[in-house]
Amino acid sequence: MISYEIIRSRRRTLALQVEKVGKVLVRAPFRYPTAEIGKFVERHEAWIEKKLAEVEKRQSSLPVLSTEEEQAYREQARRVLAEKTAYYAGKMGVTYGRISIRGQKTRWGSCSSKGNLNYNWKLMLCPDRIQDYVVVHELAHRKEMNHSKAFYRIVEEIFPDYRECMRWLREQAIKTVVISAL
Repeated sequence: MISYEIIRSRRRTLALQVEKVGKVLVRAPFRYPTAEIGKFVERHEAWIEKKLAEVEKRQSSLPVLSTEEEQAYREQARRVLAEKTAYYAGKMGVTYGRISIRGQKTRWGSCSSKGNLNYNWKLMLCPDRIQDYVVVHELAHRKEMNHSKAFYRIVEEIFPDYRECMRWLREQAIKTVVISAL
């Protein structure tokens, strides 16, 4: 028996999703019968098992860092990303508030409406070019707080090949995720 979470919305069809952490989600219309959702999951059990095995294999191949190693990366991120942020903010003509280093599971960075920047310490495991792209991406939000065409024009001024960086993050990111030792 596979455990799963049902997320109901205004959609018209059922959909299965296996997240990178191995969580199984079923997206369903609001009034779709729960019993029918269970049958749907049973019919797709082989596919779900295959995806869960892929997640497990991927996670078992990831390096494990000690608490001390993670702390060293966090300190490096604080220093390196502050320098990169100051450099690119000057180049882009924007200001920013405080910089925080976090360990988000699904984000490389974020920018609040007050201009505070959050970066993931795992950026230290990525190439310099990717770190630079994430910094520019977040600083571009100081001019456009969305992901519109205007936003990406700002990013493109500094990073003409930003699409390659986005592709790298999508394709290679799972290889840079590190599991911290407890």
